[in-house]
Amino acid sequence: MTEAQSEMTDGADPLDGDDRLEPFFGSAWPAVKGFHDLLVDQGELRGLVGPREFSRLWERHLLNSAAVVPFLPTEGRIIDLGSGAGLPGIVVAAMLPSAEVVLLEPMERRTDWLSEVAESLQLDNVVVRRGRAQDEHGTLVGDAVTVRAVASLEKLYRWAIPLLKRGGTLVALKGSKAEEEIETAKHVGRKLGAGVASVVDAPTIEGVEVTRVVRVVREAVPGVR
Repeated sequence: MTEAQSEMTDGADPLDGDDRLEPFFGSAWPAVKGFHDLLVDQGELRGLVGPREFSRLWERHLLNSAAVVPFLPTEGRIIDLGSGAGLPGIVVAAMLPSAEVVLLEPMERRTDWLSEVAESLQLDNVVVRRGRAQDEHGTLVGDAVTVRAVASLEKLYRWAIPLLKRGGTLVALKGSKAEEEIETAKHVGRKLGAGVASVVDAPTIEGVEVTRVVRVVREAVPGVR
């Protein structure tokens, strides 16, 4: 038994085996469950998931990632910025098979992991790309950008909004300080062509903490009519 699996035994995830999970994820369930199992097996070993996270893997990570899906386009290109372990990008790709999901991540060991996961789960709509957002400006453009636990919105706007085409949407998973971050970042957003940001509560299954999502549309691309 691995250390991660031992942790699971000592503090089991209360949602493991919950019969609401499969209907919630629908046709994406086999891939999402497979991703969960890969994280349990290798997540701690590869420095992707802390040992205390295994008892809340479903709620804090997988369902939390799934909460962004209703706010994303079902087709086109979605860029997952700073994809890390694949949260929310792998979950998004599983749930939106008609969209191209670009997992943008600067660390080689993480891009190796993401490529292995996409191949193992047969997620043909995933493109793994090694790099930083600011190095992709003017090269990589998407219909939406997702991001989770990367930086404050003020920094995030500078990285993410230039990756959006006009009319594209930034969908960021945020916590209790979302409104405060929106206020601080609004001038930066305006310079980059972003509209007014909003905070939306995104529920998943009953009893699970509601995810807070920040949405902002790029209404204009400076210098482009």
